[in-house]
Amino acid sequence: MIEEEYIRLIFGLKLRQIRTEKNLSLFGLAKVTGLSKSYLNEIEKGKKYPKRDKILLLSEALDSTYDQMVSLKLDKNLAPIGEILQSRILKEIPLDIFGIKESNLIDIIAEAPVKVNAFISTLFEIAKHYNLTRESFFLAALRSHQEANNNYFDDIELQVEKFAKAYSLDLTKKLAVADLEEILVDEYGYTINNEELTEHEELVYLRSVFVPKSKTLLISKSADSSQRMFIYAKEIAYNFMEISDRLYTFSWIKFDSFDQVLNNFFASYFAGALLIPRKELVKELKLVFEQKTFNPKDFTTLILKFTNSPETFYQRLTNILPKDFNLRNLFFLRFNYKPERSDFQLTKELHITNLLEPHANENNEHYCRRWVSIKTLSEIPNSQESHLFDAQISSYNHTDNEYFVLSSATKDPFRNGYYRSIALGIMISTHSRSKLQFLDDVSIKRKKVGVTCETCSISDCLERVAPPKKIERKERFEKIDFVVQKLVEKYS
Repeated sequence: MIEEEYIRLIFGLKLRQIRTEKNLSLFGLAKVTGLSKSYLNEIEKGKKYPKRDKILLLSEALDSTYDQMVSLKLDKNLAPIGEILQSRILKEIPLDIFGIKESNLIDIIAEAPVKVNAFISTLFEIAKHYNLTRESFFLAALRSHQEANNNYFDDIELQVEKFAKAYSLDLTKKLAVADLEEILVDEYGYTINNEELTEHEELVYLRSVFVPKSKTLLISKSADSSQRMFIYAKEIAYNFMEISDRLYTFSWIKFDSFDQVLNNFFASYFAGALLIPRKELVKELKLVFEQKTFNPKDFTTLILKFTNSPETFYQRLTNILPKDFNLRNLFFLRFNYKPERSDFQLTKELHITNLLEPHANENNEHYCRRWVSIKTLSEIPNSQESHLFDAQISSYNHTDNEYFVLSSATKDPFRNGYYRSIALGIMISTHSRSKLQFLDDVSIKRKKVGVTCETCSISDCLERVAPPKKIERKERFEKIDFVVQKLVEKYS
């Protein structure tokens, strides 16, 4: 069924289009039809749908036909608007989390349909050019929601504290797998199955599947203790926060709505906050940050104090640093790497407040090999260490910004033969220096970096793996433009 709201809006858009094509104002249309200007305005904004006799009156005044007026078919100038409205994309994204009312968007569309149409058409073209999917659109919307809230959600933090109190969990101590499994089984009626997933070769990359009808949680034998803890904590989150519209696999393989994407994030946030409690983490971070010299072992020891998963720890830092240390100019990156392919894929990113480098590269360019996250990822396949940690101060060659960047590389816990690195970058400023006392330590490695080889102007880079073709093209055009200007001056 086509929603009444959609029918009203399409009729309003068509009425406005036909009226403007006839060079007729709302006042003029009101005068020739005898209908009030305010009533016609509400029709054009999709708030009211006229009865049959009114439609006949309008079609006669506009030299149109009744069938043309009521048809839901839009001409090419308005077709993209109809496409986005009919796709239900506005319904799928809970606009209220961004402080937006759907009616406001409808008003904007109704007010300037041609301009909005041009904008929507441009977005569609960009989406096609970069092969963007509904999935990537929803994930981008989620990132925007995280960034808008500095990736800190106090209501979920409070839910974790409430849960811990209700189940007598001491968050000053590291939780055990048995603690969470007991709650799932005894309190929420779960059955844990550790055998089934192993029987299916197609599910080798999944760590868990939840079957809601029987409350059976299938967990892979290859899931390590940190993964199992995280899975249990997410399942507890779904139950304790009474979330029913959810994903059933870890890692996720598909979703049906933006709500599922958002709820998956909320459950993951809950899990991270439960496994790495805020108060304990803040206390430990202050001790590390107050040191005048930088010691990498302080960070690796700190990670292990809370979890065996560097990714979970770094993710938690993106919640805590903006809230408790007012360090908001952050970026979080996750890279995947398979040595045989020799390419580095940015598979997850988050940027708090500022538009920080780097962002996911859609042009198949080569990420800068001077990044500490690429360095650790390059070295981990040949390392005897299961967790390779490093840090450096990176200054981008095209800006005045500097970042203190932490990076951890490990085997990819989900795919054999793959590796991943996590990076957390903190912009260096007067404020961050006051919080991180060790930033002036001269022993910290410093590197001048680019974004991609193709866009980098560092001429003596030994790590370069591709020519700076975009820089060369720009310089070539600048030289051509200079000669053209001279010729113009000569013959003017």
